[in-house]
Amino acid sequence: MKKIILRNKKYTLDDIYLFSKKHKYHFSISKEAEQKVLESRALVDSKIMQDNPVYGINTGFGKLSTIKIQNMDIAKLQKNLILSHSVGVGNYIPDRIVRIILLLKIISFIKGNSGVSLALIKQMLIFLNNDCLPLIPSKGSVGASGDLAPLSHMTLSFIGIGQVKYKNKIISSKLALKKLDIKPIELKSKEGLALINGTQFSTAYGVYSLKKAHDLFKMSDLVSAMTIEALKGSKKPFLNYVNAVKPYEGQLDVCKNISLILNDSEIMESHKNCDRVQDMYSLRCIPQVHGSSRDLLYFAKKQINVEINSVSDNPLVFINEKEIVSAGQFHAEAMAHSLDICAMGVCSISNISERRIFALLKGDYGLPEFLINNPGLNSGFMMLQVTAAALASENKVLSNPSSTDSIPTCSDQEDYVSMAPYSGRKLLNSVNNLRAILSIELLAACQGVDFRDGLKPSKILNILHKLVRNNIKFLNQDRLLKNDLDKMIELMDGELLAGIESEINII
Repeated sequence: MKKIILRNKKYTLDDIYLFSKKHKYHFSISKEAEQKVLESRALVDSKIMQDNPVYGINTGFGKLSTIKIQNMDIAKLQKNLILSHSVGVGNYIPDRIVRIILLLKIISFIKGNSGVSLALIKQMLIFLNNDCLPLIPSKGSVGASGDLAPLSHMTLSFIGIGQVKYKNKIISSKLALKKLDIKPIELKSKEGLALINGTQFSTAYGVYSLKKAHDLFKMSDLVSAMTIEALKGSKKPFLNYVNAVKPYEGQLDVCKNISLILNDSEIMESHKNCDRVQDMYSLRCIPQVHGSSRDLLYFAKKQINVEINSVSDNPLVFINEKEIVSAGQFHAEAMAHSLDICAMGVCSISNISERRIFALLKGDYGLPEFLINNPGLNSGFMMLQVTAAALASENKVLSNPSSTDSIPTCSDQEDYVSMAPYSGRKLLNSVNNLRAILSIELLAACQGVDFRDGLKPSKILNILHKLVRNNIKFLNQDRLLKNDLDKMIELMDGELLAGIESEINII
């Protein structure tokens, strides 16, 4: 395993996604970070000795913050917090997202604004390094006073309660601690609150979903280029000087990609003097639609890179000022907005991809109806378009923002909430739908190219075509297309893009 020393430095979405690979990295924290943690903890301990009420340290929580807690009950207060807040429901979240949560939490703690002990961070590192993953339910957070319920379920494991996934088996946290040869951590003042106050659940969904979305946006340029070849579309709408008069960043990036992808094509050369004046919007307006969707993605990534490197705890500990301040850094509005707008971009690319699938199946421009010989006896790709339409329609619903909703909680103490956790969960659902839609388009586009009289597509698309055909054969007659679709979805989840990016750089 590669050793990574976590420091007080800026990390990116790509860093975090990479670090979350299973059994690839072993983490520790720098000496400088350790010192910050120790100083921060010392300040918390000194405040307790002064016996003044400090929110979450020696008071109740939320609406109960006016109730002073005796020093002798401070440890019990923290454990009670975790037990009472572990009320999540729904399926357990993916393992990789759990790793991201743990990593984000540790990165936040080592900044020295949370007042937790070094022992707690080391406990978390042991869990992360041994891939001992708390079972975290997917539902139950409104993304305001931190992702309270899911992060409480995470914390249960550190104190020997609940369940974990360890070596691909679900076992009790108590047994996992025994196997790791460590004892349950006894939470000190503020530590329970520090663990569950934060946006790490929402942000982890964002890291995972935005990385997947960006890869699929790259694939959407490759797949749409294959459709342009199959439909004998024009590459003039992608010329640099044409798009320079509307210089949105995403639009220019899409044009660079597709111009590069379509370079040196026998199919393109075969119809350069045809009498077709212009293509349908789903081909001609790819720069505008894919490009604008990219701009939304770029904004979301910019925002999440800020969140990754932020402290979303409450109250905050400031070593130099010797102050502990209650604020609202736990509020995940920025994440909710960012993930919601990315879902809109995913929806747009889903919609335009489905339209291109429809165009490929119409029987126009010399292609057979439903891309099959002997249509009528064979239905060909008919139902694959229906599947794409169903998923595109679902993504329209999933693109409705959850961040515009708020429902007060905790007796109106938490009277405006972000709903960021659902923004993240529905974004991941829409990304998975987009993967299937693009898989259908690529199946259809490759089939269409095969009907082009032996002419080859561009060099890059020929590589992509071969990657597909090495796994999925040309459809001569009806067969169980579910198998083809499942295989294409599997290939679409990284393998195809890796094959192309070994040849050229896709933005």
